[in-house]
Amino acid sequence: MRSSDGGYTATPLRVFGSARLPAQPLPPLAETVPVRPSDAPRTRKHVTVPAREGRRLYVIDGIRLLAALMVAVHHYAGTDRLDQPGNAVWDRPVSEIMPTVFRFSTYGWIGVEIFFVISGFVICMSCWGRTPRQFFVSRVIRLYPAYWFAIAFTTAVVVALPGVWERLKLREILLNLTMLQSGSASPHVDGVYWTLWTELRFYLLFLAVVAMGLTYRRVVVFCCVWGAAAMLAPISELRLLVLLVNPVAAWYFIAGLVLYLMYRFGQDLLLWGMLTMAWLMGQMELGRRIDAVEHVSGWRGSALIFTAFLLFMVAVSLGYTDRIRWKWLVTAGALTYPLYLTHYLAGTALINRLRDTMDPRLLVVVVIAAFLVLSRLIHRYVERPAARLMKRGLDTSFARLRNASRG
Repeated sequence: MRSSDGGYTATPLRVFGSARLPAQPLPPLAETVPVRPSDAPRTRKHVTVPAREGRRLYVIDGIRLLAALMVAVHHYAGTDRLDQPGNAVWDRPVSEIMPTVFRFSTYGWIGVEIFFVISGFVICMSCWGRTPRQFFVSRVIRLYPAYWFAIAFTTAVVVALPGVWERLKLREILLNLTMLQSGSASPHVDGVYWTLWTELRFYLLFLAVVAMGLTYRRVVVFCCVWGAAAMLAPISELRLLVLLVNPVAAWYFIAGLVLYLMYRFGQDLLLWGMLTMAWLMGQMELGRRIDAVEHVSGWRGSALIFTAFLLFMVAVSLGYTDRIRWKWLVTAGALTYPLYLTHYLAGTALINRLRDTMDPRLLVVVVIAAFLVLSRLIHRYVERPAARLMKRGLDTSFARLRNASRG
């Protein structure tokens, strides 16, 4: 089934509602890099730099998990397709089964936009002072191990629990291992993978700034150029330009980048203006998504949630949440990516089999809890060891490449 963003989702045996499935992949929260004098903007003589070097932003980890839970609840109890009679998951409209849960979960898709903003913030923070090689290695070892496991796990569940989703052809499953299936107009093993394609395009654009060396001025210029391109791309009707600059998600990433500049260098009128522009463009994109994909939530509520989130992120950037240093939030943040990758197809297939065994609200809680446990196991026994092995191998490969270029 073709999704509204140009990609594909797994094909349900019974069609119910729209095909776009939101979710969000996120990079890990890296440690804050100390600010060096050379990082300060040359255009300003006096720059207020927050004295928070070397501190981890624990609250970001908590927000990431909260956003992932929003998306999961939305997928289990708040989508338009689940509110259709005879849908393949609950068999009857979810608004009739649990009306209160449905009313709130219809807004859970905004967790995807929250992911994109946080991604802009965290990627800028984790890349400061790094080389393109380090940036590339960090993204590969972060994204692929859990993703490969999720493909195998989801495929196995779809085969073991038929009746809700169709298994893809073997060649399509193998192509998914590259994470580039959207570029080949091929279906996803799990529809939530569409956000990975969005993230990869952001990484490709930001790599150019990383290659030049991150500074205040370069990140500001990058945001302005990307924003201008995102505004012009839709009316240009140039498909390659639209594909590259991704106007649907660009302003969320830009908001995250601006928020990190506030965190690192302090606030000023220019950054506030850029953040306001990102909010204005973002609220319009929220409305477009509701009209084209979601259908079940209202623009006012969505804009209110998004605005509250951005204001909270401003508080984070200005240091008002620095006292939150709960160690368990680190674990919570580590669960986000595996939870996002595994929860949708497998979770809805489980709900289909268990829907008559307990209260539907309890069932949603039990399924989410089960996937949190699975995510913890994936992080500990898949992501960590695989990341160490891959980093060692990639570092060796790049060292060999560097030495060979000298010969």
